[in-house]
Amino acid sequence: MSNAPRQMIDEQAHNRSVMGNASKQRTLLSFLLVFLLLPTSVTGEDEPAWKSNGIDPATWSDGPVVEDTPMQYSYFGDPVFAIDVTYTPGHFQSQVTGTIIIELFPQWAPITVDNMIEHIEEGLYDGIFFHRVINDFVTQSGDPECKTNGVYVPGLPVQCGSGGTGETIPLEHNENLSHVDGALGMARGTEEDSADSQWYIAETEAHGLDPENRDDGGYATFGIVRDGMSHVRAIAEVPTSDDPTGTDLDNPFSTAGRPIYEAKISSITMIGVADPEGQLSGQLSVEESDSNAGTTFVFIVLFVVVAVGLIVLAKRSGSKQELPIYEAELIEENDTSNTT
Repeated sequence: MSNAPRQMIDEQAHNRSVMGNASKQRTLLSFLLVFLLLPTSVTGEDEPAWKSNGIDPATWSDGPVVEDTPMQYSYFGDPVFAIDVTYTPGHFQSQVTGTIIIELFPQWAPITVDNMIEHIEEGLYDGIFFHRVINDFVTQSGDPECKTNGVYVPGLPVQCGSGGTGETIPLEHNENLSHVDGALGMARGTEEDSADSQWYIAETEAHGLDPENRDDGGYATFGIVRDGMSHVRAIAEVPTSDDPTGTDLDNPFSTAGRPIYEAKISSITMIGVADPEGQLSGQLSVEESDSNAGTTFVFIVLFVVVAVGLIVLAKRSGSKQELPIYEAELIEENDTSNTT
């Protein structure tokens, strides 16, 4: 009788063994890939780069008049954005460019801050201008329709200043926030919960807008100028429809402080987070450094173990697994033992 059936069984067993080893390899390889991707998933997917860029408040030197409130301090992780501006200070003067740096307070006004960041990252404010400027009060912007270029002629209808995105947010107050000099506030309509995209910067303290000093709910503040306050003050003094000569000569046909020469916002960009103790710039405490070192060591050990396992398995599966060799059996032509 031929050994063919037995040989076939051994071949099948061999194939199953090879396939089993290949399956184990794929499993370990998948585990290794997941392991390599794990740090990315743990630290957060799709995190914008600015959130890991620590900014030292000591680099800010052109701030507002300091008032004894919690807003005078910078807090770790607070979002920071930059407003790049171009404006003409007065008649027959050259244009000035500059940057205004603002820190937001999400710990006290989370809804309003998220609304502002969303609009900034969408580029909603790029290319618009300050459409309402009142000296010794506020400079207002945030209307996405205010994008014309040129000179405004006093007496003509104002073409923008009431626009927005159409999505409003609730009025948000916190006892730590108020209209100090340089405060960032949210413009709104007559309804308390009608704030949209428009905002303003207090060019001086404006506590008359705080809720405790009004009977209409007041206005929300959610940030403060940290650097570039001199540009805010200069924009507040540009000739406007209320004061077209720039000499405090009031216009009897006032049109809500529209600048004669547009005080343009080239762009608004999220640039980082406040980092007063250097936690994001390499100045970690001893405890934080030890913790990070321990985590790194664990990842390295796990990586080495998985890599060694893959190498060993690859060597085993790569070695030759020979099939058994059977002695040949000759069948005589006249052998009729297998015939009927």
